[in-house]
Amino acid sequence: MTHSPPQIAPRSHLPTHEVENQPAARTGADLWQTDPMLRHYAQLSGADQAALRSYGARMGSADLREAGAESNRVPPKLETFDRTGRRIDEVRFHPGYHALMQTSLTAGFSAAPWEGETKAGHSQHVAMVYMASQVEPGHTCPLVMTYAAVPALAANAPALAATWGPKLTARAYDTTIAPIGRKSAATMGMAMTEKQGGSDVRANTTRAVADPASGEGAYRLRGHKWFCSAPMCDGFLTLAQAPEGLTCFLVPRWLEGERNAIQIMRLKEKLGNRANASSEIEYHDALAYRVGDAGRGVKTIIEMVHHTRLGTSVAPAGLMRGALAEAKYWVEGRRTFQRRLIDQPMMRAVLADLALDLEGTAALAFRLGRAFDSDSDADRAFARIAVALAKFLGNKLCPNVIYEAMECLGGVGYTDDTPLPMLFRESPLNSIWEGSGNVICLDVMRALARDQAAREALQNALAAVAGESRAYDAALATHLSRWPGLPDEGEARWFVESLATLLTAATLLTDAPAAVAGGYIATRLGETGRGRVYGAVSGLETDAILERL
Repeated sequence: MTHSPPQIAPRSHLPTHEVENQPAARTGADLWQTDPMLRHYAQLSGADQAALRSYGARMGSADLREAGAESNRVPPKLETFDRTGRRIDEVRFHPGYHALMQTSLTAGFSAAPWEGETKAGHSQHVAMVYMASQVEPGHTCPLVMTYAAVPALAANAPALAATWGPKLTARAYDTTIAPIGRKSAATMGMAMTEKQGGSDVRANTTRAVADPASGEGAYRLRGHKWFCSAPMCDGFLTLAQAPEGLTCFLVPRWLEGERNAIQIMRLKEKLGNRANASSEIEYHDALAYRVGDAGRGVKTIIEMVHHTRLGTSVAPAGLMRGALAEAKYWVEGRRTFQRRLIDQPMMRAVLADLALDLEGTAALAFRLGRAFDSDSDADRAFARIAVALAKFLGNKLCPNVIYEAMECLGGVGYTDDTPLPMLFRESPLNSIWEGSGNVICLDVMRALARDQAAREALQNALAAVAGESRAYDAALATHLSRWPGLPDEGEARWFVESLATLLTAATLLTDAPAAVAGGYIATRLGETGRGRVYGAVSGLETDAILERL
């Protein structure tokens, strides 16, 4: 007796796999058109909206999002030797990384602030960092450093600036292995940190010896660098000990006819920032050119650090926006208990509360962009102190905002099918880069003690909105009564957080809709503050706040 096999329905017809309560996969979304908050601040800052419209459409496209995802899945690979045993020290990247670099550089990510006809170039840069960070943050590392190297060279090394400046500000991406004179465009990295010093760069042991035979200002460097960001850049600003003391140098990766004596020891395996290569390197009598006065290395490179801190101030806003955009898309397309998630009161309260930290961080970053764009001494002084405050607060808020956005999606938000794990892994980086929290607090304390112009600029910014909000006035009075001067170092974090939150509130009072400013002040400064969890407040104008997402 024979038995016929059971009839099995084709897989596509299996009723158990019908997807009825999940929105379609979010593959692409125009970063400009879908973000009313971005358009508001870009217009307020006078940034080139046509350029940003084009960049947002391209960066948010499905193919570039996939390029970003793939360049994180397939991290860079170090090839130390070629097949014949010759040392090459080359890093190979996924093609998606190069597509992102090409898109951002040709759009003016690094160049716009230094082009004479662009009056709001730093604000445009802020907007582009914000958008790029939502899609693939790793590739912004060499772009921000390239942007920041331009003023450091211009202020301290006119001859080097004449050679390197036009290549660093070219709207092009040139991966050619060649010295600077034969490149159509160039990128600049940074190598400061050493094992024994960390933030204390004066403890660096890399040595610099003058080499007059190689040209004016030429030296040979020997030493190890614990972190070299983006080792495939065309040059690196670095610190080394000359006979006069710690000095800044430019180290080209390629010389005429040969590689410079820079060896990549290994690539770092990192929590996030996976598309970007971070490395340990050694200088073996590498040729370098002095930037600035001998023995004044910290003073020289601080101009670059000042500008890279602008990037680390706006990047957390981009990461938060990327996460909240995913959360909003999901809760608008999923139903539970007979209602869409977005219509559930508790979900709306959580999203609105999260949106306040996003908008506060973004508003302060764009205000910084305007200050960087300005030629006034007062705005420059404001930028010096405010960039540290913005960097500190935005990056402390970022991980929790992204985690809460992840929770809005539930289990799927914990999977790499969505960008949320990538954004979460990235969230601690900008707080660590260019000065961790404690270093930033010490910088703020030092600036307030020694820089009268910066101190007055901050005081004026906080006083400018007096009378606009009773809760703000009361919070400012409380801050001033607690700290009539500078606090002891043990209270520095509390002090800096308070200052940064007050400055954010003041910025929102002048630049944001009333519902946003009022909600932020009520929940961050008021006596009934939200405590340690999001959504634990009521009375917010949630509709008006969520319209900004």
